[in-house]
Amino acid sequence: MELIIKKNTADLAKAAADFIARRIKDVLKKQDRFTIALSGGSTPKALHELLAKSPYVDQIPWLQLHVFWGDERYVPIDDEQSNAGMAYDTLLGHVYTPEEQIHVWRTDLEPDAAAADYDRILHEYFGNTGPTFDLVLLGMGDDGHTLSLFPGTDVVHETTAWTKAYFLTQQNMYRLTLTASLVNRSSCVLFLVAGSKKAEPLKEVLEGNYNPDKYPSQVIKPVNGELVWLVDEKAVATLK
Repeated sequence: MELIIKKNTADLAKAAADFIARRIKDVLKKQDRFTIALSGGSTPKALHELLAKSPYVDQIPWLQLHVFWGDERYVPIDDEQSNAGMAYDTLLGHVYTPEEQIHVWRTDLEPDAAAADYDRILHEYFGNTGPTFDLVLLGMGDDGHTLSLFPGTDVVHETTAWTKAYFLTQQNMYRLTLTASLVNRSSCVLFLVAGSKKAEPLKEVLEGNYNPDKYPSQVIKPVNGELVWLVDEKAVATLK
């Protein structure tokens, strides 16, 4: 595990953009595609806006990217809560990645059918063994959740299925999510965490006892891949 600390959110977004551009370049020296799972939230939004501008927009071979999402709210893509909608508005609508290489969760299907559809696509890409994504971008909520793995939910402990749809009572909505069993087969996982509200959960996730029912981000532990936490100074204020 690597911890990288930046002064503020602007520096964090630039460091993330540099990391991603460099990672894509290095991986594509060895293979002809780069698979990435995007995240929702305010920090990724700032990152997307950077990637869509020079110099990054010219450095990245967008034609070779294959894009997924770690999770999604069960809302139409034009809903302001949609992670995919945000990514199109801030990044994908400004670069040329072929539509057939962009894999949006199908919220026009019933939730379980949407999860099954995503599972099918993922298995076509990755098969049952070996590494999965070249890079997974994750955030962490004020409650220690990541993806749609929320405290106290059964999906936190899922070890077989790659995708899950379930009703999140506290939000009164369905969530669609990848599971830790898939993400932990990734070649690299990059957490982006910023702000003082993340300080206490980040301390517990990184330095506290293992308690994934309370802090689900603890279940993200790549088996053979890299785990990088890119954080700002406010988020690490209480770390030892």
